Parts: sequence; structure tokens; C-alpha cells
Amino acid sequence: MKFNLRIRNLVLCVLFSTTCFAQDESSIVVYTAREIVTLDPNRPVVQAVAVEQNRIIATGSLEEIKSSFSDNALTVDSRFADLVLVPGLINQHEHAWLASLLFMTEILSIEDWVLPGKTIRRAIDEADYRQRLKNIVRDHSDATEVLYTWGFHQLFHGELTRADLDEISSTIPIVVMQRSLHEQIHNTAALEYFGIDEAMINGAPESVRAQINLADGHFWEQGQSLIVPVVFADLFRASRYLPALHKLKAYWHAAGSTLIAEPGGIVSPALIAAQNQVFGDAETPFRMYYIADGRSFVSAYPEDRVVAEIEKLYLSAQGMTEFIPGQVKLFSDGAMFSQLMQMSEGYLDGHRGEWLMEPDVFAKAFRIYWDAGYQIHVHQNGDAGLDMVLDNLEANIERSPRADHRTVIVHFGFSRPDQVERLAALGAIVSANPFYPIVLADRYSEEGIGPARSQEMVRLGDLVRADVSLSLHSDTPMASGQPLRLMSNAVNRISVSGNLVGPAQRISAERALRAVTIDAAYSLRMEDEVGSIVPGKLANFTILAENPLTAPPEKIEDIEIWGTIHEGRLLPLP
Repeated sequence: MKFNLRIRNLVLCVLFSTTCFAQDESSIVVYTAREIVTLDPNRPVVQAVAVEQNRIIATGSLEEIKSSFSDNALTVDSRFADLVLVPGLINQHEHAWLASLLFMTEILSIEDWVLPGKTIRRAIDEADYRQRLKNIVRDHSDATEVLYTWGFHQLFHGELTRADLDEISSTIPIVVMQRSLHEQIHNTAALEYFGIDEAMINGAPESVRAQINLADGHFWEQGQSLIVPVVFADLFRASRYLPALHKLKAYWHAAGSTLIAEPGGIVSPALIAAQNQVFGDAETPFRMYYIADGRSFVSAYPEDRVVAEIEKLYLSAQGMTEFIPGQVKLFSDGAMFSQLMQMSEGYLDGHRGEWLMEPDVFAKAFRIYWDAGYQIHVHQNGDAGLDMVLDNLEANIERSPRADHRTVIVHFGFSRPDQVERLAALGAIVSANPFYPIVLADRYSEEGIGPARSQEMVRLGDLVRADVSLSLHSDTPMASGQPLRLMSNAVNRISVSGNLVGPAQRISAERALRAVTIDAAYSLRMEDEVGSIVPGKLANFTILAENPLTAPPEKIEDIEIWGTIHEGRLLPLP
């Protein structure tokens, strides 16, 4: 009987917002604040929200809520009287194992990184990069341990080869991870350490061999995938990985995050088990959801077993981590930071992009998951890559129509106006990285791409005008894992050099806030549970010093974060 009354009460809350009557003696906490930004179109700003256990049961003024409950059922908490509550911020696209590299590698990147307890300034040019890398190698304490460094970018730091690294050290194994993390460069000592040789490479498929230059120690895209098992077995040792995950958990909480999603980033039972130890704990300040990487299952199993094998993976998550059933991620073309996107007009210097999944393999995978009723998230960066994705989407809609498929275009680096119209017509939605133009537009205007295309990368303004649902993500460390900074990137589009990039592609603060809350939830099919402050939903709030909708746009990323409320748990920052 109590369960049925609870369902009835939640329905009443949704229908009438401020009217919700407690049917038992459980405690109800009413939080008051200077402002509560609900993203509920019926009541966009309120002053109080009532929470019972882990659910929102009422919103409105304090007087309205008091009138709906007997006084002895309420505890009024006014600690946020001078603060602002917004819906719990959502990191829609993260990879814990990638983000943890911020805490396991030496950072030499193209932008400053502000991490707990330290700031690492950017390596501004080739000379700066090489000198600092030499200093890091010189100070490396154990010559038997691999030195890993992340953040290198050839357009900023010059070309780097195995021979260059051998000059820095012929004895210490050095692995340079490119800024995109889609490329690695090894010195000879590292290749020997991992047993990477001609025999290993010759046994790989042609498409993999084509993305390896052993003489230069260079591995990219599919070529990198060949060596990842041996390299990552060393890099992600528990003694190194678990402490990094604890730091990452604190980093995401400090950013005001209440939900983390990892689309297609992890299929390793060993890594999942390690992450369960840290993120699965009941004290974790957010929930973490995995979306399976569909690429590997299509290549490993017969068609009739693919979905069943994916679903076996669901049992590996525990506690505060879980897989989202019925969703999968596929991959189109290469990395933005490597200029390996598939571009319809090519590159100024004549090089070509790469496919992460060959088009015929992609088509097969898309069809399998489409027919299984899965929501498909697709990594895409170049406009020719987007053509391939949209062609497959259109073909499958014509072959086997599905309502509300919510196919997600992930990253959305380069596109054309006609493609925006097309994806809107096909019912696709977008999860975009708004940091791309901030860090890359100026340099890409000069090298590889040219100004016209570079200024219009990540065309969010066009998506808004086409009424396409969009969310924002960081894909840490492709951008910092801070939703407020993503909002700032999308609203301001000011490059690291101080230039305004593609002003027509800016979006409003409200649309940007939606993109890290309710629209991010929509992209994960979780909009009925999280993303706005509405009775019936989980009590997930981020507590801020200022309202990001009314703060000066240039100040959004600097708004102080008090902490979060996650499913009713009060979680102030340390």
C-alpha cells in the first residue's frame, strides 16, 4: 500500500508541482536558496525545493510548500540562502581510464591544465616542448620504468620521431601520447620494453599496418589499437591506476558533477573491476554509467551473438556504476587533435584522414544494432565522416523505420549547413565538444584546414536554429571535465589566443545550461529521472555562488561551486 501511495504522490507532484502530501512519517527536507533554476518551463525559477529521501517532491516558494505539508513533517534548511541551485550537472561523455592519465603521466600539452594542487603551463612551441621533455627524462627516477607523457601536438610542437626520442634517451623507455590520445610515439627502448617488432606488426590486418610507421616509432588510430594491450597493461597497473581514479573522482566532484557517462570507452573486465573499487563505492558523489563499445563485439562474434555478448558485460558493473542497456557506441573517422578526420574537401597539405571503422564494417555494425532496437552513439569528427554516418542512418530508417531512435552524433567537429538540416530531418541529436574551436581554430586556420572551415567547427548555433537537441561534453582530457567551462566555451567561443571564433555558432547561456543538464539526460534516455528540478525526479542539484544564466558570460567558468546534492545526499566540497 505504501508503494502505491508513493507512486500516486509522485504523479500528483508532476501534475501540480507544489502540491504533494506525505503519507508517512519520513523526514522531508526543504532547501531554500537565493534562486533555484529548475529548467521546468512551467516554473523556471523558484525559491524552495522539497526532498524526501532521494526524490524531489515539491518546488515553489517556502510558503507554498509549507501549506502543502503539516509543519512537523518538514525540516527547512536555509544554508543555501545566498547561493543558487541548478539541476545536477552531467558529464555526458567521459572516459575514466583516459581522464586518469592526467594523474598518471607527465603533462606537456598545448594548453594550461589546472589540476588539484598544481597548474601545468602549456608548452608553447617546439623548443619549449623539447627542453621540458629533456628535463622530465633527466629527472625520471627509475630507468627501468616507462616514462609516459601526454599532450604533444605536432602542429604546435613540431614533428617528433623515434630517432628524436632516442637522442633524448637510449636507455629510458619513453612513450609520447599525442594530445588526441589516438597516437603514440615510442623510442627504441620502449619498443624493446614492450616487445613491439616487425613480426608483431606483420601479423596484423592491412588496415592496421597502414597506420603504423615502425621506423619512426609512430602508431595511430587502428595502428595504435594493436599495441594498446601491451602498453596499457603496464600503464594501468593497479598501484598506479587506483590512486589516479581517486583523484579523478575528487576532480569530477569539484566540478559539480552528479552523473558521469562513459560511452564506448571500456570493455576490459580488469579495468571495470578496478573502477568498481573506486566509483562503485556507496560514498561516490555521482553515478557512473557505461555505454558498451559496439565496435569490438561486431568483429569478435557472429552476428547472431553480438547483442547477447554485449549484454553479458552489464553484470560487470557494480554499486554506483552500471551499464545503460540498449545503447552502444560506434566510431566513424579519426581524431580532431591529429587532423585525421575524414574531410570532404581534403586538407591543405594533401594528407588524408582515417577511418576508425572501415565503411563496410561500420555499415554492418550499424545495421546489427539498429535491428536490435539499440540507441546508437557515433564518434564523428570530419564532415565526410558525418556523411557516412547520416547515409547509414537514412538507409536503415528507409529499410526498417524506428520512432525516437535518438542516434547521437558524438563530438561533431566539422560539418556543413546541409548536414545540419539533414540530421535534423533524420531525427539525430548531437553531443558536441565545444572546446575544439577554443584550442584548435586559430592554428587549424593556418595549417591543414584553412580559416573558413576552422571558424565554423562545432556549429552549435546552427543546431539551435535547426531545433536539434544538443548536449555538451568534455571527453576529458580532450577538454577539462568541468561542465561550467563547457558552458563558457559554447557561449563565448573565445580561443586560447583571445580571438572570437565563429560568432554565429555561439549559443545562449540557457541553452548551454540545458546542454549539461536536461538535454544531456535526454541523450542518455534519462530525462525522466534527472536533468531538471521537477517533482518526481532524483534530487540531484549543483550548488553555485552565482546564477550562470545571469552572470556575465565571460565569468561563467569561474563561478564558485559549493558542492552538490546527489540523490538527496548533501556533498559539500572539502
